[in-house]
Amino acid sequence: MRPLLRVIGFAILLACGGVQAAELQVVSAGALEPGLEAAVQNFRSASSQAVRIRYGTAPRLREMLQDAEAPDLLLAPMRLLDEMAAARRLAGRPVPLGRVGVGMAVRVGAPVPVVEDAEGLRRALTQAQAVIYNRASTGMYLDRLFEQMGLTALVSAKARRYAAGADVMDHLLRGSGDELGFGAIPEIRMVRELRYVGPLPLDVQSYTTYGAALLPDGPAAAAVLLRWLVGPESRAVFDAAGIEPPR
Repeated sequence: MRPLLRVIGFAILLACGGVQAAELQVVSAGALEPGLEAAVQNFRSASSQAVRIRYGTAPRLREMLQDAEAPDLLLAPMRLLDEMAAARRLAGRPVPLGRVGVGMAVRVGAPVPVVEDAEGLRRALTQAQAVIYNRASTGMYLDRLFEQMGLTALVSAKARRYAAGADVMDHLLRGSGDELGFGAIPEIRMVRELRYVGPLPLDVQSYTTYGAALLPDGPAAAAVLLRWLVGPESRAVFDAAGIEPPR
């Protein structure tokens, strides 16, 4: 075992008084799933600590915090974490993990639009037979963007909306015709069977910064997991998943 991994394992034991902590409960925004799954699996291997992750859209995270099975660690948009910190509902300050942009996807074999600027996006939306996106954070931003571009009526006539990004990807996989999908870049890149067109052009791109925070009365092992997620090995995993460093 590499020295850093041994340190993590020993930190778990020391933090818990030599006794392995109970299963850690993590609640996370779905946009982080591709990177978080790999990073936490590395943590499990390094520490033998059990970790359970539940995912939800940004609007759903507030409800999940009220569940009977309260999390020990929360990964969410920084704006939500800052609100919770101001209300003193966190154990310490939230830590930024990374930022996620909006990307475009089509099925393999479908026409691939060239989108290099806002006008390219306008052409792609006009030519698409259907526009697929979610009702979560990404979808709310797209609604504002389409309104600013004067495309609300055009898009609404051929939009297919879903609650979460995973549902958007599933639609694209089983759909037909010239469909253009939008979602968080890590969620798109996780589905190898789809064609990742690319990010939204910089002049219309929107980034959501995500962070992590401990919840009150959680086990000491949760703090060890948080340190792992902000460490260099996890950073490399997040980069590979399309989760950029925070700015």
